[in-house]
Amino acid sequence: MSRWRPPSEKSSPYITAEGHARLKAEFEQLWRVRRPEVVRALSAAAAEGDRSENAEYQYRKKELREIDARLKYLTTRLSDVKVVEPNPKQTDRAYFGAWLEVADEEGESRHYRIVGADETDSGRGWISVDSPVARALLGKAVGELVKIRLPAGEVEYELLAVRYER
Repeated sequence: MSRWRPPSEKSSPYITAEGHARLKAEFEQLWRVRRPEVVRALSAAAAEGDRSENAEYQYRKKELREIDARLKYLTTRLSDVKVVEPNPKQTDRAYFGAWLEVADEEGESRHYRIVGADETDSGRGWISVDSPVARALLGKAVGELVKIRLPAGEVEYELLAVRYER
């Protein structure tokens, strides 16, 4: 059995203005603060002598590789993303950036916000525009019933409320 897996689908390039600002802030913090700190610590560890048995040197090299990989990802992603300002003509329909309230068959309500793939946060109810739930809800109006096929089975939601904030 091989370890090869097909590449994952490329996520949508859309992002909210807040999400874009967070990615830029992360890039700046890594580039201007964290990376120089790690480089200084790596230089100090390298000056201690035998690098083959120097745990601090090995750790800092690994940490620097991880930071550089994240910086590479952020550089590529920041050049690819398109900032979308939620400003729909129909504020009773679900579009990118909307805060939604839905109810399932038992009447239990859930709150979601449709955001870009880099902004998802399940604890806050922020779901990716590429997720099955968001794809099913996009363009739907308040009061519509939506059937969504999830890995656990099919569910039906009613869209109770849509709001947009800046």
